[in-house]
Amino acid sequence: MKQSLVTILFFCIYAAAIAQAPVVKLANERFVHLYGNLNNSFHQIKNKKQATVAFLGGSITQNPGWRTKIVEYLLQTYPQTQFNFIHAGIASLGSVPHSFRLQRDVLDKGMPDLLFLETAVNDLANKTPAAHQRKALEGIIRHALAVNPYMDIVLMAFVDEEKIADYDQGKTPAEVGLHNRLAEYYHLPFLNLAKEVQARITNREFTWKDDFKDLHPSPFGQELYFQTIRTMLRMGDSIYKDEPLSQYALPAPVVEGAYNKGVYVNVSAAERLQHFTVIPNWQPDDSLDTRPGFINVPVLQGIQPGASFHVRFNGTAVGIAIVSGADAGMIRYSVDGKKPEIADLYTQWSGMLHLPWYLVLADGLREGKHELKVEILPGKNEKSKGNACRIVYFLVNQ
Repeated sequence: MKQSLVTILFFCIYAAAIAQAPVVKLANERFVHLYGNLNNSFHQIKNKKQATVAFLGGSITQNPGWRTKIVEYLLQTYPQTQFNFIHAGIASLGSVPHSFRLQRDVLDKGMPDLLFLETAVNDLANKTPAAHQRKALEGIIRHALAVNPYMDIVLMAFVDEEKIADYDQGKTPAEVGLHNRLAEYYHLPFLNLAKEVQARITNREFTWKDDFKDLHPSPFGQELYFQTIRTMLRMGDSIYKDEPLSQYALPAPVVEGAYNKGVYVNVSAAERLQHFTVIPNWQPDDSLDTRPGFINVPVLQGIQPGASFHVRFNGTAVGIAIVSGADAGMIRYSVDGKKPEIADLYTQWSGMLHLPWYLVLADGLREGKHELKVEILPGKNEKSKGNACRIVYFLVNQ
């Protein structure tokens, strides 16, 4: 009995000593994977004295934080360089939306020399099918490099509580694994910020509840992201050699049917409208929130069962970008008269806002001309208040 008490006392003293021991913080470099360099970007920054930097992502990119800190860092560190910054973060959007909006929201606004890309958090939150994630993320990479083979692309995987739980169980989150595999295959830098947050929490450097707080990081979390992204830029600068631009040679695609030529098609392309109308500057008639870029724009709207339209397109995949509000309905659709499919346009967030929602309706199509038919069904989600279908863009992989 006495020996047991001594043993318990020993372990209590040992545990207390461990708890009071100073924490040795993990190095930022540990979470930076330079499968490729940033030489082309630094050639533009340090030699040409002009560079275009683009940020493509969801709300964590749209919101002030790491992005604004990186902009400030580049301006202060390279004051002789003329920078053009393209801010293309839109809340709620992941890999599939990015693959179809890349052309309009990024490439048409200036050719990036450096592109920061993140999709891992919203792909999980939106339950984007794994097959669509693979085609979309690789499609973005191939589209960007086909247009500018000198572009440097940085893939980033941000954190959420589900990713922490995966790492705690010894598993790599699926979205993070995809980013890592594609970065390694295409020789692109990859920042595993999801692993970093989990590892630092395990290392007792901070807590999720009190410090990082949410997948939309607190100022503390935004600073952590910034510090590691800055570390990557400093590492890239340190190994930069004053050499000519190096052209990327695209390897064979990893997945067949990647969305590497994704574009928006205007809703005016719709034909044979039956109870559908194009509203030139759509605004909701309720009090629900909206997203920038998805209000005061043309919307193809139908609100009653039986409403339908056709649209002809040329490409290997087709989809729709909608605003899904509290009255979102259900549609039946078919391509080239084949077996119809059904899609519920109502989402778990539709009762709170008119959410931008992207649906790939068909892919893996033969190259060439096709026709999509869409019809509103009388049935609807039990939580929905109506049967509305509001399309902002058609999505086509040309």
